[in-house]
Amino acid sequence: MLLDTASLYYRAYFGVPDSMKAPDGTSVNAVRGLLDFIARLVQDHRPDDLVACMDADWRPHWRVELIPSYKAHRVAEEIEPGPDVEETPDTLSPQVPIIEDVLDAIGIARVGVPSYEADDVIGTYAGRATGPVDIVTGDRDLYQLVDDARGVRVLYPLKGVGSLQLTDEAWLREKYGVDGSGYVDLALLRGDPSDGLPGVPGIGEKTAAKLLDAYGNLAGIMAAVDDRTSKLTPSQRKRLDESRAYVAVAPTVVRVAGDVPLPDVDLALPGEPRDPAALDELAARWNLGGALKRLLTTLQG
Repeated sequence: MLLDTASLYYRAYFGVPDSMKAPDGTSVNAVRGLLDFIARLVQDHRPDDLVACMDADWRPHWRVELIPSYKAHRVAEEIEPGPDVEETPDTLSPQVPIIEDVLDAIGIARVGVPSYEADDVIGTYAGRATGPVDIVTGDRDLYQLVDDARGVRVLYPLKGVGSLQLTDEAWLREKYGVDGSGYVDLALLRGDPSDGLPGVPGIGEKTAAKLLDAYGNLAGIMAAVDDRTSKLTPSQRKRLDESRAYVAVAPTVVRVAGDVPLPDVDLALPGEPRDPAALDELAARWNLGGALKRLLTTLQG
């Protein structure tokens, strides 16, 4: 099981009351909410291995070089050589180091790699896996990793993590008309304002799906632009032609990396805390209460 950790703690932050605080007044709603999420996921799915995948760089320079608008609207402060500081709610930022300390003390594998996003870490682990993989994320970008033949699916939270959309190839074809590998082409054609991806003007999700159905993939669509006998409308041909520079680089930006240099860490789900003394100290300092107890009880089960 691969967790898109930031996606989950953001959901926890907005789903758990901000009144959850440590003795010093620090908000811990994201921390406690994430611990409850992990407990529920372990209880319901019992993975052998679990990795909390992290954004060591949420806006990698190699992606920004290709598409400068990539996540640009979310930059709070530019830092050379990076990573840039992302706009984050004031009471969430201080909770991220707490989350990291607690996961480490419990013994849950936590992996972030410099110059890569959590999506890339997830993509690399999923590609290397020899058995079934569940990816837990609220980010549709990771639909591209869905692969029935290899047992890779996405668990997309609908309401917390107790209600999950089980995303396999049949669901993707029903919803978008593509399989996992085709989702990259669909995503880059329609664009994604939340990630600063412009897409091809005038081509939304439905049109992108129809074009992919007609021409197979992005390469087939661009070949149709040059084929005057193809059935592209004049406006589609014009807009795709004018977007060649974007279409040339967008696949590299949208496709998650599969070659991240992963550290050698133990991914096995722990039955007992790795560092009980540190965990006791963290629990008292940050008022982790029932959320931590529930997770530990679930891990022991």
